Amino acid sequence: MEATESTSSRRDPGHRPVAAVTGGRRGIGQACAISLAEAGFDVVIVDLEEDAGATQTLANAAEHGARARMVVGNIAEIDHRADLVDRLYQALGTVDCLVNNAGVLSGTRGQDLLNVTPADFDHVMSVNLRGTFFFTQEVARRMVGEAAKGPPAERSIITISSGAVGRARTDSPEYAFSKSCLALMSQMFALRLGKHGIRTYEIRPGINRTEMSRDAWGMYEELIAEGRFPIPRLGVPEDVGKTVASLATGGLAYCTGGHVYVDGGFHIPTSVRPRRN
Repeated sequence: MEATESTSSRRDPGHRPVAAVTGGRRGIGQACAISLAEAGFDVVIVDLEEDAGATQTLANAAEHGARARMVVGNIAEIDHRADLVDRLYQALGTVDCLVNNAGVLSGTRGQDLLNVTPADFDHVMSVNLRGTFFFTQEVARRMVGEAAKGPPAERSIITISSGAVGRARTDSPEYAFSKSCLALMSQMFALRLGKHGIRTYEIRPGINRTEMSRDAWGMYEELIAEGRFPIPRLGVPEDVGKTVASLATGGLAYCTGGHVYVDGGFHIPTSVRPRRN
């Protein structure tokens, strides 16, 4: 399927770097695409279908002067990853920043550790880890090729993991497994790509007001009321989007392989119960 174009204005491609966002048609991916457009990037979103959310993402990106495109595809179909990345590069000619955002939950969210099925496990891993790894590998090869040709450019790979990284849990363990592995994946690509001027970052969002996490809002709002969050609110997708844009613009030029929590400080270990004011 051909890449599709928004009504954005046409510009000289040399004037703006290009960012690709997987899972970019809604939620955190949509916010990342729009924040990157606002920061001066042209944007390609990669997602399963071109629906109303995708159309809105492209239109909003265009409002910030970006050329905005969509490539329809499934990163879990790794046998077709070369074709998908071909179409990604054809959309705007290059990729300077890859944002790995696409991810899924099991169809039986919150399932107990003792009841997780192979089908649940494989579904989550096929997208969150296996698909993301091989898609990143394919893009990274091309980034290395472009870096060898010059001229120098800011290039980065930013992976959206989760505040669940490294935390043992007995519900939805397959999700925590997949996201924890992404943390190590980001470090591995940092080791391999640093000499080519390609930096990697990992972002660990906390609970966000997205449809994926709607059923958990109430529990976290109770924790906020108890004073457990230093910044006393749930996150919104724009919090992650702005963080992605900050990293992608090259402000942390001597940083790679690290992670940033975007969770209102919820990750901070504490043995003291916060006071209510």
